[in-house]
Amino acid sequence: MDKQATIFSFFAGAGFLDLGFEMAGFKIAYVNEIFEPFLEAYKYARNCLDLPSPEYGYYPGSVVDFTEGKQKSTLNQLVSKARKNKDLVGFIGGSPCPDFSVGGKNKGRNGDNGKLASTYTDIICQQKPDFFLFENVQGLWRTKKHRDFYEENKYKLQRLGYVTTERLINAIEYGVPQDRNRIILIGFRKEILNQAGIALTDSEIPQGVFPWEKYIVYPKNKIFACPWVKKSPFQENSILECPRNVFQDLTVESWFRKNSVTTHPNSIHYFKPRQGMARFESVEEGDDSKKSFKRLHRWRYSPTVCYGNNEVHLHPYKKRRISVAEALALQSLPKDFAFPEHISLTNMFKSIGNGIPFLAAKALALSIASFLEVLNKKQSD
Repeated sequence: MDKQATIFSFFAGAGFLDLGFEMAGFKIAYVNEIFEPFLEAYKYARNCLDLPSPEYGYYPGSVVDFTEGKQKSTLNQLVSKARKNKDLVGFIGGSPCPDFSVGGKNKGRNGDNGKLASTYTDIICQQKPDFFLFENVQGLWRTKKHRDFYEENKYKLQRLGYVTTERLINAIEYGVPQDRNRIILIGFRKEILNQAGIALTDSEIPQGVFPWEKYIVYPKNKIFACPWVKKSPFQENSILECPRNVFQDLTVESWFRKNSVTTHPNSIHYFKPRQGMARFESVEEGDDSKKSFKRLHRWRYSPTVCYGNNEVHLHPYKKRRISVAEALALQSLPKDFAFPEHISLTNMFKSIGNGIPFLAAKALALSIASFLEVLNKKQSD
C-alpha cells in the first residue's frame, strides 16, 4: 500500500475487525469501545499477539460523546494530527446489531443500538475521513423500514461528498469455516477518486472498479454445491473420516486442529450445565435445524457464530457446548489470540458472536488497500 493510512476504530469490541486491518498493513491509531470487558479483551489479545498499543490510545465511552463537546474536539485534534503524519485517515466500525437482526429486537432506528448507526454516520460527516467502512447484519436490508433507514444514512454520506460501494458478503468466501452474511458499506471522498481520474456519473463507485472479489478464496456457488454431509449419529469421541469432494479447509474440525483448541488457554472455558445432559446426547452431529440446541458437524462449516437468543452450539463429538477456544477458531482468529481468564463466560461468547470474522476483515482491508494502490498509481501516471 503506497499510501499509508491511519485507522480510527469505533464499536471495536474485542478487536477482530481491527486485527484484520492491522494484518493488511493499516495502522490502528485510536480505538473506541464502551463495554469494559470487551476493551479488556481487546488489550489482552494485543499483548498475546505482541502488537503495540494504538498510538492515540483508547476511549472507553459512548460514540455519542464524539458528536459534541470535549470529545468531539479531541477527536478532531487527533484526526488533524493523523493527517499531518500520514497520507490518509480511515474510520471503521459497525454499530451493535440487535435492533436490525432478524432474531433480535427489531426496533430498527428507534432502538438504542439502532440510533448508534446514525451516530456513526454523524461522526463521519463531522470529521470527514478519507474513507470509511460500515458493517452490519443482513437484517438491515431485509425489511423496508430498515432498508429505508440504511439508504437515508448512505444518502447523507453521499451528499457530503462520499462515493460509496456496497456488498452483502459471506465470511465463508474468505476461508472462514462459517456461513455468516454481513452488509458492508465502504465510502471514499470524491476528491480522491477525481484526482485519480476515475470517471464518476453519480455517487456510486462504478461496477467492477472496487475489487470486491479479489480476495475471495472460495466462491459461494462452489461451496454450497459441495456434497456436505448433513448428519451423523452422535457418539462421544467417535472417529469419522473427512468425506471426499468437500473443502476440508472450511470445516470445523480443520480449524479446531489448526488452532490447537485442546491446548489453547481458553480450552477450559465453556458452559457446564448442572442438569439436562441427556439433551446434549440426543442431538445428532450436524443437526443445526433446531432454534436452540445446534450440534456442529466436524466435517462441515459452522452456522453463524451467534450465541444469543438461547442459541447453543454443541461440540461435534463431545458431550458439551463448544469452548471459547473453539469459538475463536470458528471466527478464524490466529491461534495465539486469547481472552483473559477473569472475563465472564457470557462476555467472552458475546464478544465472539458480535465480532466480524478475522479472515473476512482482513480480506476487506486488503481490498481497500488494493483500491488505494490503484488510485495512487493512476494519480502518479
